[in-house]
Amino acid sequence: MNDREGFMKVNGLAKDFIIVGENIHTTRVVLRGGKRVTTTTSGAEAVVYTCSEGTTRHLVIPEEIKRSQDYEEGRVKHVKIAVNAAMSGHEPDASDGLEYLKHLVHRQEQTGADFLDLNVDEISLRLDDQKCAMQWLVQAVQKMTSLPLSIDSSNSETIQKGMEACDTKAGRPLLNSASLERLEALDLARERNSPVIVTAAGEKGMPQNDEERVVNASRMVDAALAKGIPIQDIYVDALVFPISVDSQFGNHCLQAIQRLREKYGPEVHITGGLSNVSFGLPCRHVINDAFIILATEAGADSGIIDPVSSHLDKVFSTERQSRPFQLAEDMLLGKDKNCKNFLRAYRKGELQTP
Repeated sequence: MNDREGFMKVNGLAKDFIIVGENIHTTRVVLRGGKRVTTTTSGAEAVVYTCSEGTTRHLVIPEEIKRSQDYEEGRVKHVKIAVNAAMSGHEPDASDGLEYLKHLVHRQEQTGADFLDLNVDEISLRLDDQKCAMQWLVQAVQKMTSLPLSIDSSNSETIQKGMEACDTKAGRPLLNSASLERLEALDLARERNSPVIVTAAGEKGMPQNDEERVVNASRMVDAALAKGIPIQDIYVDALVFPISVDSQFGNHCLQAIQRLREKYGPEVHITGGLSNVSFGLPCRHVINDAFIILATEAGADSGIIDPVSSHLDKVFSTERQSRPFQLAEDMLLGKDKNCKNFLRAYRKGELQTP
């Protein structure tokens, strides 16, 4: 556990649910054709948002972003824009970028995040740039919040740079993540007395079913315990894959969660990027909320989620007899091959929720 007094209490749950807020990631996009992208009075294309003081602000989309493939395909990497702008030191861009990051932090604080997950892997292809950006982002964000941070990267050196930049005043940072591919991350977690997310990934690729998840995750949990990391400081990421790719992906993850909970008991934490399940599908919030419920029932007590779009009190008060929920549940449990029924209902306008 980190050093805070407690995690989020959710009505109807017997234990706390730990939210790792996922949205301060340079991977994150908004759609050019969506309501969050507009044109300013001066004619600049920008991401529009409301700052903590309640005023409307704009994060201008720079020209170099407009030359990217993501932009041409209709996606704007808004967090990447904000981080680059804030780090640049050039005004007014730097202040605008910093204000946008404050906006993201404030929204997650207000909606119940327990950790703020920071990831800069797509800031640049160069590792040195990623390490510099991680150090800067950690130092900037921890001045904006009373929440502990989650340091997230696919590279151990970037994680180390982020962990070193944490001042721990808000509590111990969460290391996200260690895997069979980078066992050295466990040593860093132990050295810094930090909780750690261990993943169910294999040494040479992703697991194909629940059995491989359990085997891989068990090796990681056992390795962490052998290094002296307390079981209550271990978070297992059972790995959530998009249900649009394979109708059994939901079952693979849920069954692995259940088996890991049975194997390691109540003290270990079980988490995952729960919103990954809805990639490529419409009405993602309906799918995400249903999967959070199913994962919790299987034994998860944490999630790497966006608490703004999936506020847990609302999630766990969902009417489970409603048609949107039942369609999503059937799809997530492998009863709707190729998501045909869900997509048909979407086209008919049957997935609207209050």
